[in-house]
Amino acid sequence: MKHDPVNVLGTPLTPCSHKPLTGWFRDGHCNTDASDRGSHTVAAQVTSEFLVYLQERGNDLITPAPEHGFPGLQAGDRWCVCAASWYQAYRSGVACPVVLSATHAAALQRVPLEALLEHATDLPQA
Repeated sequence: MKHDPVNVLGTPLTPCSHKPLTGWFRDGHCNTDASDRGSHTVAAQVTSEFLVYLQERGNDLITPAPEHGFPGLQAGDRWCVCAASWYQAYRSGVACPVVLSATHAAALQRVPLEALLEHATDLPQA
């Protein structure tokens, strides 16, 4: 029996982005499996500061790579980023906003929920 993926809030995972098309499976969702060693599970709304931070550490999400169907990202784009990379940026003070409903529950293996809540664009209503 296959279970539908859930987000960090325990509800069904919503899409992160179809334009640009993101996700480990390029299905628009921050889905993951055992082959996704980077855990591309955090639905980030990237900022220029965040993109430059990653680029300086060897993870260039700015430069287009058409041979891989990658358009390059710019501030405001939503993208499934590696949980550890987002958390490293968080600890360095340059975390970008996250969409909790589109962030896969597996992200919690590498990022505390409290950190995600601090940068959530879609906080649940109390």
